Order: sequence, then C-alpha cells, then structure tokens
Amino acid sequence: MSSSSAKAAATSWAGRKLAAVSVFPALTGLLILAIFYSISIGRYDLSLRDVAYILIDNVHPVTVPYWEPVQEVVVEQVRLPRIMAAIIIGSGLSVSGAALQGLFRNPLVDPGIIGVTSGAGFGGTLAILLGLHGYLLLSMAFVFGIGSVLLVKLLSTVRGRTSMLTLVLAGVVISAFFSAAISIAKLLADPFQKLPAITYWLMGSIASSNYLDVLLVSVAVLPSTIVIYLLRFQINILSLGEERAKALGTKVVLVQWIVLVASALISAGVVATSGIIGWVGLVIPHVARALVGADHQRLLPVSGVLGAIYLLMVDNLARTMTTAEIPLGIITALIGVPVFAVILRRIHVKGGWSSD
Repeated sequence: MSSSSAKAAATSWAGRKLAAVSVFPALTGLLILAIFYSISIGRYDLSLRDVAYILIDNVHPVTVPYWEPVQEVVVEQVRLPRIMAAIIIGSGLSVSGAALQGLFRNPLVDPGIIGVTSGAGFGGTLAILLGLHGYLLLSMAFVFGIGSVLLVKLLSTVRGRTSMLTLVLAGVVISAFFSAAISIAKLLADPFQKLPAITYWLMGSIASSNYLDVLLVSVAVLPSTIVIYLLRFQINILSLGEERAKALGTKVVLVQWIVLVASALISAGVVATSGIIGWVGLVIPHVARALVGADHQRLLPVSGVLGAIYLLMVDNLARTMTTAEIPLGIITALIGVPVFAVILRRIHVKGGWSSD
C-alpha cells in the first residue's frame, strides 16, 4: 500500500471514529429538546417558555408566577412523570436488547426471548382476573416475570451446564406456555369489565404513570442497566464466541447469567408498570449499531439514549393522534415490524451477523 493510500485510510478511520464519538452527545441534546417538546404538546397546549419557567420555578422560585395553577399541574403532575417513565422504559429495553444480541451473537434476539415478558404478562393478567389492582398487580407481574426466568434456567441446565441454544428454546417454550395461559385467562374473564382491562393492559400504556410508578420502574431498570454497562467489555469478548472468550479468560457462564438476570429484571419491571411494549429492544440496537458500530462501550449508551427518544416520540403519537389514546404496544409494532423487515433483509443480503 502506498503512503498516500495509507494516509487516506487513516484519515477515513479517524473520521469514522470521530463521528461515532460525537453521536452520543448529539443524541443527548436531542433527548433534552424532545423532553421539552413533549411537555409542551397535548390537549392543553403550552409554550416552551411556559414549560421552562414552570420547571425552573422548582429550583429557583419566580418572584411572581404568571402562569395558571392548572398549567403547573399539567406539567408537573400529568406530563412529567409520564415522560420520565417513557425515557426509563425505552432506555432499559434498548440496552437489554443490545446486550442480549451481543451475548447470543444473534441479531434477532430481544428481551422477550428469555420468557420474562410473557411470564410478567400472565402475572398481570391473573391479577386483573382475580380483581387485584394497584401494587398487588405490579407485584404479581414482577414475581411471575422473574419466576419465568427461573423456569427457563431449570429447563436449560443439565448437570450444571447451560447451553445458550437450549436456553433460547426453553425461553420459547415458557413464552408459549404463558401465552396460552393468558388466552385461558382472557376466555374466563368478564367480557364487560375485566376482559377490556386485560386487553388494554397487555397492549402497553404509560397513560396513568405517576411518580411512584416511575420510582418502581427505576428501581428495576436503572441498577440493571448500570450492571450491563459495567460488563460491556465482557460482552464484546462473548460476541466473538464462547471458545475465544474462555481462551481470553472470561468467566463465560457468570457473565451470561448476570446479563440474563439484569435483562429479566428490566423486562419484568417494565411489564409490571406499563404492560407489554414490544419491538423496542429488538429494533433500536440495530439502529444504534449502524450509527456507532458493534463496540458495546459505545453501543450500549447510544442504544439507551436512542431508545429513550424513540419511546418518547411514540408516546407523543399515542396521546395526540386521536381523541382516544392509542396503546404504546400497537404503535411500536406498527413501526417496528417494517423496520425489522428491512433490517432482516439487509442481514440476509450481507451474509448474516458477522457482516452486520
């Protein structure tokens, strides 16, 4: 290679690295703008100036507030907790999806692959069927979600060893079982009251989110997300294959189960507080990977911010498109299916995961 070609290649590589590094700050700025925009829109319109002053008043009180009390209630009690929930849920699902795709070396994996989504969905469905509401419903959904992961582990572990392929198959089996159980519960439910409540809850919504809901989902999502990020280098190594990871001294089984349990906690917390919101953890990591590459040191933070922006915008559509609010799960599926079809086609054309 000539010196001019080498310089050109070095310049091109430096340019790509600089672009990848600048993606996260740019997305963070976009997220801040999206938050202010989301607070300002809705059936009760507010200007960005009003939103800014109302929020600033909590830190540095304005001498003479010029806004109506109802405007402050709309911003602080109605929209802000909902926006915080969307950010946390979108970020958590995207990070867990990115981590699981690297762990399994499979671009078709999402947090639901380990059975936790269906398990938590059945727990919430059973609670509604039994007439339980509020935090009893949240508790049952969370317990069944974690219980489904334990069942998957029990099925996939033979003589103390767990195969990732067997774990995926066990996840499919447990998901199918709980999906059938949900169908039975819907069949037994009162068609005038409980069945509509079950159906709406399963489709996913953060319409009734309050600060306590935000706290609960934060407790499940944020520590798990931090744990996954701390294992970013090990996930990079595992994405090369188990044999190489073992040769490099990685504790493969320990890292695998820490990531799986963290992803299960995220999914269970999300389903318990907002129902089933699909396709976020499957699609967003692919978009993030296209922006910054497959290095999880950059991929995980970018996936988190991108997922937060995405779910925030989806929630804006859900509450402004029609007079009756659309469940989040419907919109994420309508957007996610065609996007995923394009991604799947691209992976097939390029020859699979190694070329992605």
